[in-house]
Amino acid sequence: MAETAVKSKTEYTEILMEDGRKVQFAGKRKVIKETLIDESKVEIDEASGILQLQHGAISIRMDYRNGVTRTYIEPLSLITKFAGHGGEQKYGDELATMADKPLSEDDMVIATDDLDAQIQQGKWGAGRAAGGGGVSGASLVVQAIMEATGKDVTTVKAYLQRKLDGDKDLTRPALYNSFRVAGTKTGIIIARLEAEKNAKSAKVDADAELASI
Repeated sequence: MAETAVKSKTEYTEILMEDGRKVQFAGKRKVIKETLIDESKVEIDEASGILQLQHGAISIRMDYRNGVTRTYIEPLSLITKFAGHGGEQKYGDELATMADKPLSEDDMVIATDDLDAQIQQGKWGAGRAAGGGGVSGASLVVQAIMEATGKDVTTVKAYLQRKLDGDKDLTRPALYNSFRVAGTKTGIIIARLEAEKNAKSAKVDADAELASI
């Protein structure tokens, strides 16, 4: 009888920081990073779209497991660099997947497009934190829905997003997998598309090789 792997529960260690705060460190984690925003030093003119920041508006706090804490103020002269770097990290994180479920280039484009659609609506926490992120084979699912419905990619992606927005318990992977079910119209199309993709990437002619064995 095969043994069932039991996932160990994450243990937390409470550390008293030098500034008096108590911080929970998960497992063997040695440092916790946090962005601090002083709203009193941030002003946005809705009419003109002008953003004004004062020194100290944005800081990075780093808490170390040894109880030491540091807060680093982002200098205004480098705010755009910090913003750009954070944006690169955010969009790049959306492409991180398990080693056994790599994303194709087409999947990557869909993942970052989906994230950007949320970002442009001011939804920073959307994406991986909300069960999103890159989904292996997403491009084939979108392609199959397009073929089955005759709709264009913009319409299909808008439909998928509406489904996710309408059901907070529905994750992007679960939604996409629903269209992969064998025997369904899209499932049949996806199976064909995957077979065509595998045939194109084949290194040898399998039928020809059988004759030489």
